[in-house]
Amino acid sequence: MNLKTTTTNLTRETKAQVVREFSETLVRVLGKKPESIHIVIDVVEDENWGHAGSLVADTRKLARD
Repeated sequence: MNLKTTTTNLTRETKAQVVREFSETLVRVLGKKPESIHIVIDVVEDENWGHAGSLVADTRKLARD
């Protein structure tokens, strides 16, 4: 499974939690075996992610101001 996210609030601990909880969901909902689950976290810089016609970096900057 590939997961794309921006760098915001992303630490080693939050990545570990995401992997654990996604794995638990795949086991529970799809009946997957834990040993067959592979999760790749693809981290994208805010400047390289667009949403609603703007870069995420710009949207977040506006929200902070």
